[in-house]
Amino acid sequence: MNAPVTAVLRRVNRGLLGLAGLLLVLAGGAVLAAGLDLSVPTWWPWAGPGDVLLSTADRQRWREESWWWPTVIAALGVIVLLALWWLLAQFRRGRLAEILVDTGDGDAAVLRGRALAEVLEADAAAQEGVVQAKVALTGRRTAPRTRVALLLEPYASPGAALGVLSGEALARARASAGLDALPTEARLRAVRHRARRVT
Repeated sequence: MNAPVTAVLRRVNRGLLGLAGLLLVLAGGAVLAAGLDLSVPTWWPWAGPGDVLLSTADRQRWREESWWWPTVIAALGVIVLLALWWLLAQFRRGRLAEILVDTGDGDAAVLRGRALAEVLEADAAAQEGVVQAKVALTGRRTAPRTRVALLLEPYASPGAALGVLSGEALARARASAGLDALPTEARLRAVRHRARRVT
């Protein structure tokens, strides 16, 4: 996902969150004002503490219609699914689809983000003591960032693994993509193993 699309989605997300918050504050204020028996305007939906959100007539108006309950259930189901999708979208970080590479002649070439990530993964996983490497590219097309997760053997040295990652794999990636810098967040984890019994 490129930077302009990500920026638009971020603005839409903030707008929707702001609108949802405003609606909740207004609805809560209306109910609170009626519950506290405050002086409210005539157009206010609830007049006092004894008022109900929905009258009996409102609740039973469409009850006998055959389409009513399936429509209500379908609408609520769609709202729940949209809310879950939106919630999960908050935790998902956008991955960078492509990187602009300066070719030196005033033009720019496009490098696929997935291709660079795969090369970095293979490079990082090839070193001694690394079982698996996962790389994700984030940031902007002109200023990419990487998140690297290394799964290490129990005997592997985290310091040595980070040294090789920084001095070799990331250095080669920077050079091949023509980048001045490639900020990286690395997470290291050791393979779980059973303790050996000593006799």
